[in-house]
Amino acid sequence: MRTRIKALRARDSLTQVDLAKKVGVRRETIVFLEKGKYNPSLKLAYDISKVFNMQIEEVFIME
Repeated sequence: MRTRIKALRARDSLTQVDLAKKVGVRRETIVFLEKGKYNPSLKLAYDISKVFNMQIEEVFIME
């Protein structure tokens, strides 16, 4: 699975720490998501999508 998290963070001027705090996870989780090494739970995917005001499918791309 690919994500657009890094680009969306840059667009909104958020650091990995900022995003992690907003969704209640550690910064390392955001790092692993951005590198495609971690598949989020549905709740985490939902929470991240809401931070960017987007649909889950717009943030996470299934390959």
